[in-house]
Amino acid sequence: MFTVFRRLLVCLLWLWLPLSQAADSGWLRAADNQHASVRLRAQTESNGETRLLLDVALQKGWKTYWRSPGEGGIAPAIRWQQPIDATWRWPTPERFDVAGITTQGYHGDVSFPLTLRGEVPKNLSGVLTLSTCSNVCILTDYPFSLDLTSGTGGDFDCDYRRALGMLPLSSGLTSALSASYTTGKLTVTAQRDAGWQQPSLFIDSMEDVDFGKPSFTVRNGSLIATVPVTDSWGDAASDLSGKNVSLVLADSGQAQESSLMIEQSSSAPGFSLGWVLLMALAGGLILNVMPCVLPVLAMKLGTLMQTEHKARGQVRRQFLASVAGIVISFLALALMMTVLRLGNQALGWGTQFQNPWFIAAMTLVMVLFSASLLGLFEIRLPSSASTFLATRGGNGLAGHFWQGAFATLLATPCTAPFLGTAVSVALVAPLPLLWGIFFAMGIGMSLPWLLVAAWPGLAQRLPRPGRWMNVVRVALGLMMLGSSLWLLSLLAVHIGRLPVITLGVMLILGLLLVTAWRYRWQTALRAGALAIVVAGAVAFIAGPGGENSRRDRVNWQQLSEEAITRALAENKRVFVDVTADWCVTCKANKYNVLLRDDVQEALSAPDIVALRGDWSRPSVTINQFLTTRGSAAVPFNQIYGPGLPQGHVLPALLSRDAVLTSLSDAKGK
Repeated sequence: MFTVFRRLLVCLLWLWLPLSQAADSGWLRAADNQHASVRLRAQTESNGETRLLLDVALQKGWKTYWRSPGEGGIAPAIRWQQPIDATWRWPTPERFDVAGITTQGYHGDVSFPLTLRGEVPKNLSGVLTLSTCSNVCILTDYPFSLDLTSGTGGDFDCDYRRALGMLPLSSGLTSALSASYTTGKLTVTAQRDAGWQQPSLFIDSMEDVDFGKPSFTVRNGSLIATVPVTDSWGDAASDLSGKNVSLVLADSGQAQESSLMIEQSSSAPGFSLGWVLLMALAGGLILNVMPCVLPVLAMKLGTLMQTEHKARGQVRRQFLASVAGIVISFLALALMMTVLRLGNQALGWGTQFQNPWFIAAMTLVMVLFSASLLGLFEIRLPSSASTFLATRGGNGLAGHFWQGAFATLLATPCTAPFLGTAVSVALVAPLPLLWGIFFAMGIGMSLPWLLVAAWPGLAQRLPRPGRWMNVVRVALGLMMLGSSLWLLSLLAVHIGRLPVITLGVMLILGLLLVTAWRYRWQTALRAGALAIVVAGAVAFIAGPGGENSRRDRVNWQQLSEEAITRALAENKRVFVDVTADWCVTCKANKYNVLLRDDVQEALSAPDIVALRGDWSRPSVTINQFLTTRGSAAVPFNQIYGPGLPQGHVLPALLSRDAVLTSLSDAKGK
C-alpha cells in the first residue's frame, strides 16, 4: 500500500507542473458493442521509449480478461500496422466463476500500461481486439491511429503512474514462496508475516496445461493453495516438476508477481522401479486370498476332483494354462489402459464394474458355472472340438486358460495391500513401465498356480475320490451362486432395487425348476426351503432388526474439494471415504472398521466433517478427485485437519487403530 500512496503523491506533484502532451485517440466505441469504450494515449520519452496507455471502460455486469483468461475468454491484443516491440503490463486481475467455469479478468474501468521500444512510427496505428462478456460474449475490433507529433493536453503522466500503481510488485507480500507438483495437483505454499485475510491466486497458463480454481488453507501465517491441474483433454497433466510457473498472489489490496520453479512434491510416491514391481508382485499374490477370487479357486478344486487320477504332466499343463490365462488377462488390462490413456479417457482399477452390461454378462457366466457345479447341466463341446483340444493341448487346456482369465476379471473389484499403490503408479507412468507393472501383477497372482505346476504332487495329495466329492461340489456351487447373486445386486444402482429383486427371484425359481426336472420334486422342495431360510437370515441381518449394533450413524456429506477447504478453514477435521458397491474391499472396510461403535463415535464428533464419494457409477468429479491425489482405485480414505493440512492417506485395508490414530493426529497441537 505504501508504494501506491507514493505513486499517488507523485501524481499530485505533477499537477503543479505544466501539463504534458500526449497523442490521444479519444474514446472509441463500436456499433455492435455498446457495453465497452476504449481509449489509447501515447507519449514518446526523451530516452526513445514510447509509453502507451490503454483505457477500457465497461458497463456494469461486463468484464474483460487477463493475459491468461482461464477456462474461457480471450486476452486483449493489439495487431499493429507496423512491426512494434511492445511490452504489456497487466494489473492484478479478479476471478469470476460462472456456471462452473472459472476465468480471470477485470470489470468496471481498467488501464493497461504498455512500453514501446525501438523505432516507433510517428503515426502509430493498429487494431485492438477486445473480448467482453456478460451473459453473452462479444469480440470487438477497435481500429485506432495516434499522431505522435501532435499531442493534446491532459494528465497522461499521472494516469500512467496510477496504472503502474495497480500492477503487482515483484516482492513485499511474501517472505517465502514455493510450488510443488504431484499427479494432477499443484501446491503453492506462501509465508506472510502479517497473516492472510482474503488471498487470491492467479496462474499463467502453460502449453497443454489448464489450471483450475485454487482452494486455500491458512495455518499459522502459512498459506497453502491447492490447484487442480489437467491437460487440454481434462485428464491429469504430465509431470510439471522442474518447469517454471508465473503467478500473481494477492491479499488485502497488495499483490506480488513471481516466477518460480516447480519442485517434486514430497507427498508424491517416490518409489524406485524395483519397489514398484515388488509391490505389484505382492499385490497380485494377495489377490488369491481375497473373497473375489474364491469362486474361481472353487472351480479349480472342482476340476481336480472330477478325475480319479491325474498324471503329473497333465496337472502341470492344466495349471500352466491357468497361469497363461491370468498373465494374458493382466496384459489385456494393460492394453485397455493404454488405449484409454491414448484416447484421453478416465483410468481406474475395477471401473469396468461401473458398466451394467459387463455386470450382467459376469452374472450370467457365474450362474452357468454354478449350475454346472450343482450338476444341473454339463457344458459339453462338440466331439470335433473335444478331439482337437485333446490332441493339441491335453484334456481341454482351453477351459483351464479361461479359468485363469475369469479369476483375473473377478479380482479387479478388490484392492489388495500394495496393489493400489502399484496401479496408481502404473496409470501415470510411461507406457513400458505400465506394461511391466501389470505383468508383475499377473505373475504375482499366478504364484500359487505356478507352485502347483512346479510340484504337481501337491494336487495329487487330495483325498481319494468318493461320495464326499458330491457334497463338496454342491458347496462350491452354492458359493458361486452366492457370488452371482452379489453381482446381480450391483445392478440396483443402474436399474433399481425392484427389478433386481424380481430378477433374483426369477433366477432362483428357474434353478429350482431345473432341479426338479433334473432330479425330483422332493429335492427341489428341500432346496427351496433352504433358500427361504438363507434369504430370511440375510434379510434379518441386513434389515433394521438385525443391524442395530452395526447401523451407520455418521452424518455423511457429499464429497467435494470445496467441502474440504471450508472445513479446514473452520479448523475442523475431515474424513474422506470414496467407495463403490462393486468394491469388495470397501464392504470389508465398512463392516469390519467403519461400523464399529468406537469408530462411529469418533466420526460423529462435532469437529469432524465426514465426506463420502460413491464411485459405483462413472463420475468425473470423483475421478478427478482421485487423480489429483495420485490414486486410481477404491477404497480411498484420507484424513485432513489442523494437524494434517495436506491430508493423510490411509491404507487400502483399514484397521481400527489406523483410523483412530490418524483422527487424533489430525487435531494438531
